[in-house]
Amino acid sequence: MDLKLKDKVILISGGAKGIGGAISNGLIDEGAIPVIIDPSKEEGSKILERAPLHSMQIPIRLNNASDAEKAVKLTLEKFGRIDGVVNNAGANDSVGLEHGSPEEFEKSVAKNLHHYYHLAHFALPHLKKSQGAIVNISSKTAVTGQGGTSGYTAAKGAQLSLTREWAVELLPYKIRVNAVIPAEVYTPLYQNWIQTFDDPEQKLADITKNIPLGKRMTSPEEIAAMSIFLLSEKASHITGQHLFVDGGYTHLDRSL
Repeated sequence: MDLKLKDKVILISGGAKGIGGAISNGLIDEGAIPVIIDPSKEEGSKILERAPLHSMQIPIRLNNASDAEKAVKLTLEKFGRIDGVVNNAGANDSVGLEHGSPEEFEKSVAKNLHHYYHLAHFALPHLKKSQGAIVNISSKTAVTGQGGTSGYTAAKGAQLSLTREWAVELLPYKIRVNAVIPAEVYTPLYQNWIQTFDDPEQKLADITKNIPLGKRMTSPEEIAAMSIFLLSEKASHITGQHLFVDGGYTHLDRSL
């Protein structure tokens, strides 16, 4: 299927590793131009090698609004257009209600949420010109809870709310906004989390046995496939949606 993404310029926060890396690679496969906003130079360079003239890395972390503004400016200087934004960067930092402080909570929400708004805000004038799309990568924790991670889940829930809000606000410009919701995806960050348990292999087995479809984790490439589809013209009448790519983990009976 030709998704008609050839030469489309797509910003991806956290686009060098994990889900973001899979999205960047998938966009290259479709002939698109991923702009990887990620400080991980080693991982990013491996992606850039696949399409050195049709990709770009901006090795910064989106800590504040000026970083997002800079990323948009550098993209325009090189490619002259923006056709899509994938808000993806973030980390489950285990800042909870009991084990955490108000200051830690505020920092957790800020680092997992604010750059979603910042990047979309500065890219918006250019998305209007291209009638582009925004994809927000959220998390099933936003709808199920997890325990011990108030900051992260607050940010993820807000991302889902902003998806609907922006979808409404941007209707006049034909800019589509959707969210992709993963559950259990074996990324480098997930691997780091698994290693915090006394018996990581057993913990991983306990999780995967409860994933209804195939008793396996979702791959980053499967999240990427949905995200790339939503960026494409093939999803031209889809907006304001929360799409779960999780093997049925969130909604199906886990005893299946």
